[in-house]
Amino acid sequence: MQERTLSASQIQDYAQHLIGEERAPATVEKYLRDIRAFLAWTARRPVTRELGGQWKNELLDSGLAPATVNAKLSALNSLFRFLGWDECRVRFLKVQRQVFRDASKELTKTEYVRLLETARRQGNKSLELLMETICAAGIRVSETRHITVEAAEAGRAEIRLKGKIRTILLPGKLCRKLLKYAKKQKIASGEIFLTQSGAPITRHQIWQAMKSLCSASGVEASKVFPHNLRHLFARVFYQATRDIVKLADVLGHSSINTTRIYLRTTGAEHTRQLELLGLIC
Repeated sequence: MQERTLSASQIQDYAQHLIGEERAPATVEKYLRDIRAFLAWTARRPVTRELGGQWKNELLDSGLAPATVNAKLSALNSLFRFLGWDECRVRFLKVQRQVFRDASKELTKTEYVRLLETARRQGNKSLELLMETICAAGIRVSETRHITVEAAEAGRAEIRLKGKIRTILLPGKLCRKLLKYAKKQKIASGEIFLTQSGAPITRHQIWQAMKSLCSASGVEASKVFPHNLRHLFARVFYQATRDIVKLADVLGHSSINTTRIYLRTTGAEHTRQLELLGLIC
């Protein structure tokens, strides 16, 4: 078998490939971070399936969750496919589908409202409105850049990603709040959520701003991160409509199996449902 040695230039070529495929910037960043970690770990050793397996085992031994290890292997295997190194691809860990959601990470609607109230008390109108927008529209944090003055005026935003176009409908009340905020900030067109310097707000900045609300709001930090607002939207939407197909379309999921992950109940909720069945005499 031909000896395979991974180089920084190959990783750079792969990065351009991902960008050409219109992968989300956050996805590109994560894949490259995982791949560069693997490159540093190899210490210039020839790349083989066995070496990849050793890395997998070390990741597990370090305490990472199986799902996290598989996510890193996905990045690595994607690189190997790009390079034509199919014989180096590493087998994923077999992970049984989780039946219940971790209650320590479930953000409730009451806690969400507390976060909004805390941002309002602190005079951080931008953060308050940003959280409302992500949650009320069910968008990904990377999609906030599509929330523009024009979108608020039209009541809808168009998301272009990976060659697909998805239309997000914005509630009328949210549009009015967005336009009022934009007018106050003297934003006549374009993106609404900007930093003080006028640059688009980043995922990390949103994450940090939300974490800063935890102590004052009394909400556990483990529950406070941007994507959890999208999970809350999904649960509330499904409770109102009981239509998982429509929810998948709204969230932009290509598979309903992905949407099902958003709708898992906690163990406590499932226990309550079992009690209501009335099967114990």
